Amino acid sequence: MLEGQSCLISRALPSSCEQETKWVYMTYLIEVTNGKRGFEDEGEEESGRRKLPKQLIKKLGEVTTQSLNDFHLSPTDQHNYIKQHGNGGDQSDSSNLIQSLGRDMSINCLIRCSRSDYNSLALVNKGFQNLIRGGDIYKRRREGGVIEHWVYFSCHLLEWEAFDPNSRLWMHVPRMPSNDCFMCSDKESLAVGTELLVFGKEITSHVIWSYSLLTNSWSSGMTMNSPRCLFGSASLGETAILAGGCDSQGRVLSSAELYNSATGTWETLPSMHKPRKMCSGVFMDKKFYVIGGINSELLSCGEEYNLETRTWREIPNMFPGRNGPTEAPPLVAVVNNELYAADYAEQELRKYDKERNLWNTIGRLPDRAVSMNGWGLAFRACGERLIVIGGPRILGGGIIEVNSWIPNENPPEWTLLARKHSGSFVYNCAVMGC
Repeated sequence: MLEGQSCLISRALPSSCEQETKWVYMTYLIEVTNGKRGFEDEGEEESGRRKLPKQLIKKLGEVTTQSLNDFHLSPTDQHNYIKQHGNGGDQSDSSNLIQSLGRDMSINCLIRCSRSDYNSLALVNKGFQNLIRGGDIYKRRREGGVIEHWVYFSCHLLEWEAFDPNSRLWMHVPRMPSNDCFMCSDKESLAVGTELLVFGKEITSHVIWSYSLLTNSWSSGMTMNSPRCLFGSASLGETAILAGGCDSQGRVLSSAELYNSATGTWETLPSMHKPRKMCSGVFMDKKFYVIGGINSELLSCGEEYNLETRTWREIPNMFPGRNGPTEAPPLVAVVNNELYAADYAEQELRKYDKERNLWNTIGRLPDRAVSMNGWGLAFRACGERLIVIGGPRILGGGIIEVNSWIPNENPPEWTLLARKHSGSFVYNCAVMGC
């Protein structure tokens, strides 16, 4: 056992093997990994020239016990494991991350921490830093079924914000570097893997800006096989599909492409039955759907792409009811493989009946979420939630509100997750799950 940890345990938590396991690990993390013995009761924990917040250390203790539980160890065995392996040691070998726990157990602990804590955890040692900033931790999280969904949205040109609906925290995103032409052009957005992609147009060509969660920075240079705008898109893990839209000459497209964020590559897919722009895309039941849109007329049909057979199937009358070309693309989202739509004209929430190819009204949208023919209102799936982002129009400013509902058998009752002063018109919105 480490020097001084018994008094820490006795003054902090009940003396049980399970609780002791938490605090042994925390003491180890601070005193051994960061080269300091002991710490103060208040404030932050010193780690040489670095500091880790006390709240974060508490979280690490909690996830460590849960990780040990996953290895089916009893509380007594957990205590003995830490006691036998908690004697410190040479930390120069960062491949084990937390030396006393070993690499696999260390990673099992890290994937359970909120990714909002990862910037702080990257300071523990180089092993932590490489795992987090190199992106391997997110691959491990996905393999372990641990996914957090954050909402990224823009209410001001070139400015983005991120919101975590679980902790209800706002995160700063660096301002996009761009020219005036791109800033004023129509833009689409898509989150895939650990990237946020923003598609727009410069003077003579389409351009894509990519925000990396790993580096917290923007970069450009990515190019599709067939550059386009006004397309329908959706992502599933590290894969995204973009379909339809317009090319640089304004021609409406039927082509589609698949983007793999793990390799950074684009693959041309078979074309849809109909060309369409201003359509929407979703993944449902492991298939990709394109809904609505315009070519020479308004389209009420949808199309389903089967990733296994690489074929498209047209679905007549999948999205009837749009009134004109000035309206926004369909506001649709999928939660637990069920398709929902926001009827911005009637302020109603609708659910799709797959068997009968019908839409049923199940309730109302949040009262204060207004739009201009659907523009300026974000309607997204965020894990197991439906999220509506918008706000009332106020002269000289605005308030943005984030409302949430977890679908169930009851009519929707929206929960206000957050409110802040901002522009109340949402230009773009995407949800990153990793």
